[in-house]
Amino acid sequence: MAAVQLERVRKVYGGKHIAVVDATFAVADAEFVVLVGPSGCGKSTLLRIIAGLESPTSGTVRIGSRIVNDVAPKDRDIAMVFQSYALYPHMTVAENLSFSLKLRGQSRAEIERRVRASAEVLGLTELLQRRPRQLSGGQRQRVALGRALVRDPEVFLLDEPLSNLDAKLRLGVRTEIAKLHRRLGATMIYVTHDQIEAMTLGQRIVVLNGGEIQQIDAPMKVYERPANLFVAGFIGSPAMNFLRGRLVQQDGLHLELGFTRLHLAECGATGPDLASLVGAEVIAGLRPEDLRLGAAGGALVRQPRLSAVLELIEPVGNEAFLNARAGDTELMLRVPPHGLPAPGDAVTLTFSPDRLHLFDPQTGRRFEHL
Repeated sequence: MAAVQLERVRKVYGGKHIAVVDATFAVADAEFVVLVGPSGCGKSTLLRIIAGLESPTSGTVRIGSRIVNDVAPKDRDIAMVFQSYALYPHMTVAENLSFSLKLRGQSRAEIERRVRASAEVLGLTELLQRRPRQLSGGQRQRVALGRALVRDPEVFLLDEPLSNLDAKLRLGVRTEIAKLHRRLGATMIYVTHDQIEAMTLGQRIVVLNGGEIQQIDAPMKVYERPANLFVAGFIGSPAMNFLRGRLVQQDGLHLELGFTRLHLAECGATGPDLASLVGAEVIAGLRPEDLRLGAAGGALVRQPRLSAVLELIEPVGNEAFLNARAGDTELMLRVPPHGLPAPGDAVTLTFSPDRLHLFDPQTGRRFEHL
């Protein structure tokens, strides 16, 4: 296997449309990195540049110790799995798996060994004599993975390979891809628009928007400390709640919203961290699981309290999503599904100030000292 490194990679189409803006990151040998972002963010373009299917306008791409900008795709020792299965319909599973090896002139014994080994890893042994039309969607995707696996490449590139599968199949094949990576210790770069896939598969994730890298880190670090408003809103389902206001010092530290004032000063170490932002306009973010239903008094009285109206309850089994409105702001809560108030009820919401994420409304960046 091999490491992959991009240095200031830029891609411009037609001299005007900038698809990728100076992308710089490295994928270590045997690492699983996921490129994630909305449609049109440049993630698939980056993957195609690594594969050699697109040429960068500027910048450098390295695979292992080689600069590969001018190396043909077939000579980069990579294997790519696309969103479409792209299987040959007239060939059996075994023939689909072996086709690229035959083109490379491998011996019959070596082809049989690799096909058998790949089929065992992916649970395809009993399907080798079937044709694609006789397979389910999940089985076809496993054949597509196996076709990459038999080549024993230095780098695996996967471009939204689960997009055509239903929810149950996506979960199953996603698990198989994660197991495959652990078993092979392979270098894998995976593209998806699905942040759940990114969070569950990647050892690190690269979040992109508008062709620019927004943040690179381990999934939970991105979730817990998003670098900016875009990452905070994109990573996490349901999305983070945002409240626009100003930090003021008046009988303690408060977050002044347009419709109420939240008292933050009595909550331990958080107060001193916020003191330098007194007077500043901020956008405060709270994850749905960090907002709680509270009472008007009692044990949580020292925590900030926000009056709201419950508008909708969405039960999803082991938890419920509550849609509430505070002033003109819509808020989402993730709570246990039992003992809930009814839609239309007035509710009090509480949270711990150390769960606040504060962002600069001008730049969108996280205030780094928090």
